[in-house]
Amino acid sequence: MRRTLAALILAGAMALGGGAAAARDLTIGITQFPSTFNPLIDAMMAKSFILAMTRRPVTAYDADWNLVCLLCAELPTLENGLARIEPLEDGGEGMALTLKIHPDATWGDGTPVSAEDVVFTWQVGRHPDTGVGNFEAFRRILDVEVVDEKTVILHGDRVTFDYNDMSGLTLLPAHLERAAFAEPREYRNRTLFDTETANPGLYFGPYRIAGVELGSHIVLEQNETWWGEKPAFDRITVRTIENTAALEANLLSGGIDYIAGELGLTVDQALAFEKRHGEDFKVLYRSGLAYEHIDLNLDSPILRDVQVRRALLTAIDREAISERLFEGRQPVADGFVNPLDWVHDPDLPKYSYDPEAAAALLDEAGWGDIRDGIRHNAAGEPLRIVLMTTAGNRMRELVEQVLQSQWKQVGIETEIRNEPARVFFGETVTMRRFPHMAMFAWISSPENVPRTTQYSDQIPTEANAWAGQNYTGYAHSEVDELIDAIEIELDRNKRLALWQRLQALYAEELPALPLYFRANPYVMPRWLDGVRPTGHQYPSTLWVEDWRVAE
Repeated sequence: MRRTLAALILAGAMALGGGAAAARDLTIGITQFPSTFNPLIDAMMAKSFILAMTRRPVTAYDADWNLVCLLCAELPTLENGLARIEPLEDGGEGMALTLKIHPDATWGDGTPVSAEDVVFTWQVGRHPDTGVGNFEAFRRILDVEVVDEKTVILHGDRVTFDYNDMSGLTLLPAHLERAAFAEPREYRNRTLFDTETANPGLYFGPYRIAGVELGSHIVLEQNETWWGEKPAFDRITVRTIENTAALEANLLSGGIDYIAGELGLTVDQALAFEKRHGEDFKVLYRSGLAYEHIDLNLDSPILRDVQVRRALLTAIDREAISERLFEGRQPVADGFVNPLDWVHDPDLPKYSYDPEAAAALLDEAGWGDIRDGIRHNAAGEPLRIVLMTTAGNRMRELVEQVLQSQWKQVGIETEIRNEPARVFFGETVTMRRFPHMAMFAWISSPENVPRTTQYSDQIPTEANAWAGQNYTGYAHSEVDELIDAIEIELDRNKRLALWQRLQALYAEELPALPLYFRANPYVMPRWLDGVRPTGHQYPSTLWVEDWRVAE
């Protein structure tokens, strides 16, 4: 009890800016708890945010949107000879990338990060039974040639414009995880990242996970084997507070020091908070590549009809949502590519708010029989849909209420059925168990090819162990062809034309309903320096060693 009280007093003093000199611990608040700690299974920002402090991808985009080495000693390029084009047996061309692991990279138990880990991770990632989300990235690596303990050559099956982006290669410790992989289909249930999460040998970043209270918090302590700059904080605790109003209350009471922008307050809450407490806290807003949308389950007989999908979008006043809820800081999305990205097409088809046009589309789709305000089809079935998202997220819950009201005006009945983020992302979305609609955000890197979310062979099924992220079930032959063509087109102008066609198809077909592009607010104490929001999928915690206490 005394230790807990002392910690709360210290946190409160730090939140008021008076404890900077003694600030050896930091408590961060986020709104979601990871469904797993395995870096290859399930795509979830909560996991990425935490693991970024404990490990490093081979490469990542930094806050200036430049591709940089994090685990590699040098970024392979055609110019420096670490990347080269090579012939394939089928007559085509592939890429050979020489990956030199940082010479000092060491797992937390003292085992060097090595070529063996690269080979093992590749074997896990490409196995059809492991259920890795981005299995395509591993399938494209035809072979891993070991040169020495710290060097491998990755032989890829094609030449791509982003050939040296190796961010998907997040290494697993072969010396620990190999036993869990003995039965690949059971790997996701046996991985030590979930059964022994505090094992120091799983991590090689500035911090390691020292303790986990499921659904509540994660404690990170400094990793003695970290080779980079020593971080400022002895301990970082990441607390999960799913209700964003409670998150704000905890900040003010001193229960947490900092609300992460990646998974924190909504924009409207941050704006109101800044007006009341702007003198005591720093509030940074970072627009970026976070695409808030509604995935549609295209296996649903209702949503299989594109007329219904267009009617749903036409019936939403997205401009009003942006202006009234977010003061215009979160602009309407007409597609999945943000205007900040150079490949964005400004001439995309736009769906303006038009309830009459939406009603006409529904009539044409066979939902013209209106009884007690609800549309029915010729078989007498009501036009009733289920909308799901992460429980406790105030922004999404407000948007849900607006959507429910506006769809009701055109005769669509909407049931809101939300779940905790850990269940929503870990099971419902990943296994495509949402009956009709799932609202969440995709967070991407610059010029991110949407293979895992739109390509037809990326649809998760029980047969493929729920691998892939095409949760809508979207399958379109031209989309597949465009994605294939974009990846191998090195000429920027030609690639841009392909991107424009891909975006046009998405806008026409609407496998998902675009809502808006998020602006993330970072709410931190004035004594915390060095946090640089990136505006893309790589969280600010990848550079946690740069965080400092202001003098």
